[in-house]
Formats: sequence, C-alpha cells, structure tokens
Amino acid sequence: MTGLVEPPRGRMAGMRLTALLVAVFATLLLVPVPAPAHPARSTDATFHNAADTPGADPFVLFDGPSGHYYAYSTEGADPGYHFAVYRSPDLATWEHLPGGALRAGQDGDWAHDWFWAPEVYHNPVTGLYFLFYAARMNRGVAEHFGHADFEEPCKVGVAVSRSPAGPFRDIAEAPLDYHPYDPAYHDVNLIMDAAQKKPPATLAEGRTAPLGTYIPYIDPNVFFDADGRIYLYFSRNAYRNWVWDHDLGKYVEESNIYAVELTGDWWRDPTGRTMPAIAPEYRDRNRAPGDLPGVRKDGYVPVLDYGSDPQEWENAHVHDHAGSGGAKKDRRWAEGSTTVRTVDASGNPRYYLTYSANNYENEFYGVGYATAGSPLGPWRKSAANPVLSQDPAQGLYSTGHGSVIGSPDGTQLYYVHHGRPSTTSSRALYTSRLHLGDGLSIDASTSDEPLPSGVGPLRLRADDPVLRPRADGSATTAVDVRSARGAGFDLTNPQNRVRAVLRPADAGTVTVRGDRVTVTPTGHRPALLTVVYQRRRADGGYRDVADTGPHGTVPVQVTIPVVVRR
Repeated sequence: MTGLVEPPRGRMAGMRLTALLVAVFATLLLVPVPAPAHPARSTDATFHNAADTPGADPFVLFDGPSGHYYAYSTEGADPGYHFAVYRSPDLATWEHLPGGALRAGQDGDWAHDWFWAPEVYHNPVTGLYFLFYAARMNRGVAEHFGHADFEEPCKVGVAVSRSPAGPFRDIAEAPLDYHPYDPAYHDVNLIMDAAQKKPPATLAEGRTAPLGTYIPYIDPNVFFDADGRIYLYFSRNAYRNWVWDHDLGKYVEESNIYAVELTGDWWRDPTGRTMPAIAPEYRDRNRAPGDLPGVRKDGYVPVLDYGSDPQEWENAHVHDHAGSGGAKKDRRWAEGSTTVRTVDASGNPRYYLTYSANNYENEFYGVGYATAGSPLGPWRKSAANPVLSQDPAQGLYSTGHGSVIGSPDGTQLYYVHHGRPSTTSSRALYTSRLHLGDGLSIDASTSDEPLPSGVGPLRLRADDPVLRPRADGSATTAVDVRSARGAGFDLTNPQNRVRAVLRPADAGTVTVRGDRVTVTPTGHRPALLTVVYQRRRADGGYRDVADTGPHGTVPVQVTIPVVVRR
C-alpha cells in the first residue's frame, strides 16, 4: 500500500474513516490499539513550584462557569494597567492574560500609587465579579485623614466586571465611604521630626501627643459568613500607629488587622452600581461629643495585634532603626489576612484567619494563623506559628500573603501565596497544600506534587481528525489539553508541553510549537501522528501524563492519520 485516496469531507464520514484508518494503520505499523477504557477518574500528572510566574499578594478565585482558577496579583500587569490577571486549570500552570484588572487612568483614579492586594468575589446569582483593592489617595487627603501631609493615605476601592478576566470598572470614583478613626491613639507623629523615623524615647513623652488619628488601611479581605452577614477584614497601615513595647522599652510602629461589617445591598444589586457600605452601627461610632457636625469618625473591631497576643517570630524588624543607621523604622506587620469557616466535631463553627508577619522584602516573611468562635472574635494566635516560612533547603524564601482556595472537587484546600527562590529574586506565585483539622498547617514544597483532586481526568484533542498536507507539503493541527471541568492548559507555559511522534519514523518530519503540531510527509507512505501530553518535573525533565482509574492507566494522547495524495 503506497498511498490513500483523500477521504470524503462529510463530518460523519470523516469520523468513520478516521476510525478505519487508525485500525488499518495500527495493523500495518504494529501500533497496539488499546481496548476501550472505562471512564478515568483522575490523573497522574504532577506539578512543582517553579517560581516562573511573577506575582505578589495573590488572591485566587475558582470560576465555576469556565472551570478556571483566576489569580489576581499586585505585580505583573501590562503597562497601562493595575493588577495582573492569571488563569489556570490546575492551580499550578498559570497563563498571563493581556492587560490587567484595572485600566490605569480610567479606573482607580482616586489614587495615584501603591495599588496593592487585589481580591475578587463572584456572585453567581447576578453574574457580577467584584474587585476590592488598596491604593494611596491622590486627592482629598486632608478631608479623609485630617492632615494634608498624611504620608500613607491608603484606602480601599471597589470595581465590578461581568468577566473574571476584567477589565473592572470602579463603582464610584472614590474609595469606600469608610473613615476608621482611633480616638485612643496619641498621635506621636505630630511631635516627631520631619523624617518621622525616630519616635519619642519614653512613653511619658509619647503621651503628651494629641489624642486621635484616622486609620489608613490596606489588604482588604471580604468574608461571607454562613448566616449571610458580610465582613471586611483589613490591615491598618503601620504608619501613624506607634505602640509602646514594655518589654523592649521603646515605641514600635505596627500594622494590625481589624474588621468591620458591611451591608449586603451592593452584593445583591444586579446592575453593579451600588458601592459597598459599612453597617450603620459602625458609622460615627468613635465620634466625640464635641466634634463638629459632619465630621466622620467610624468604628472597627480589633482582630490581631502584637500586644494582645505576642509571638517572638514577628519581631524580625523591631531593631531596624539602629541596624540601618536610622534609615528604617522599628516596625512589626500583621497583614494580608484571609478568613475561612469550618465546623468542629460538635457542629460548632470555627473560624481560621491566616495572616503574614515581618516585611515582605525580608527572608523571614512568613504566615501564621489565629482562630475564633465568631467572625469578630476574640481571636487567638496559634502556638504553632509560623505555619509557612522560609526553607533554605528547598530554595524557598519570603513566603506570605496568600489566599485559601479549594480543589475543583472540593476535597482539598490550597494556599496560593508569593515567595522567592532566593533572597534576591523577585516575588512569584506558589501553590501549597493546606490542611484544616485540629489546627491549620501548610505544606510548602518545591518538589513534585500531585495535581489538586478533581483536575483530572485530562483530555487532549486535536482540531483535525485527519491531517491532509497542503500544497507546500505540510499539514498543521492545533491541539489542546483540558481539565475535567473543561479548562484549557496553556501549552506555552514551560510546565506543559506536547511531544509528537510519527510512525513509521521515516514517513516525514514533525515539529511542535506550543499548541501547533506540523507534519511534513516524505513520499506517499501511510503514517500515524501521535501527540502526547507531558508535564515538566522538578528535575527539569518531562514525563508523559496518563489518566488513572480502577482499571489501569490511559495515556493522555491522540492519534491522527496523515493522508497524502497520490
């Protein structure tokens, strides 16, 4: 047999002929045809944290309609945008989407910089996606913070979209109408020098400063409780929060985690035009009897601070002022929180809050957690902290500020966070397994790990059931790999690739570029093209992937006849 007549072009006829050709070619070329497989249930594919996706402060959303995970990052957006948007079928191989979440100059224009910590929430009833983000104000600073020269006037904005990929548009050309105010704080910044780095030397001197300051805040995290109530957790900027440390005998500037309840009107509005608002009982909670009419001083609930629950691992920067020759402040951080709810063995709710401590630029940046019996506490830090921290043996540093997300089938939890492969590297996305039981633990790994449960079985498909060379003698088909939920894998990501084999080997040449496979036959011999999906392993090599089930494994591959004209 030296050639084949080109088959009919009808779809059903093509499918019948394809099956016939595969069987005939398999006989001729001694390629085994596997018996019909029972439905596969999983995959033997693995992933490793290769640190090849730039990102910081990642928040991950599982989008049911598309089957994709979406990650939103402080860093990585294209020029002209704020916040990178990535998507993934497996929480491990990320595809960078063009642009970003917010169009700079069109949205977020109430602020001029420090666009940080994006988080996105999807309402399946209205179909809307809400983006919460922090930024530093560029106008109205004195109105919001009482001082025109307030150094860190950070607040939170909210934008909306009908797609998880964005772009998002601001609901209002202003941040949240929320003015948290601390009436008990002696504003020592008002008695410090212009550098604002050396606080009063004694507590007595600090207490001579005027009482009260507005709170700048970042790192929003929205928590939807089972009873329908909605809470906004946020981090108070360390700026203008000098706290006297009795053990150290000096002031340390701290960031703390607070919370406030939100109303639900914005969430239910199908038009996406309602800005979130704080619950009425928090509005003006901290006003004093002598305050002028119209002056806002809103309340909040303290969640985490060092003085209430001190842990030594959070003290990596409390002596930075002396160590830097006065260039840095003595500081502590508690930021980047995420709250999740579980139910204990007695049926009682249990709340877990992850948070990051120490400076994100430092190798000692890490993650701890606290627990409570209600969303507003009281919260208590775990004695096991930190549960995620640097591990030089794995080449893992500066681990922190992530979000908790479930596997596609809901049986596993993961913590997607940023980290660095060295102390001098830029931040990148990492995916670590998270466990909840008697406590919370996180498995940090840069080795090969199984894909999250429910990602598989995987399917590899080709656009063409039969390849017919063009006039130039070559034929190209596009292939794609999809998860059990139908989400596509980015075959340009180095952790994914396909290999292609032509049989017999001397029937032509094959080239693979991303998702494109090109065959150039030689002569008129019959041939079969087999395309196989592979994953990169931590050692740099690639391994064929198979679906797994109760009756063995089935390679994730497709075989296509190559038809040549006589």
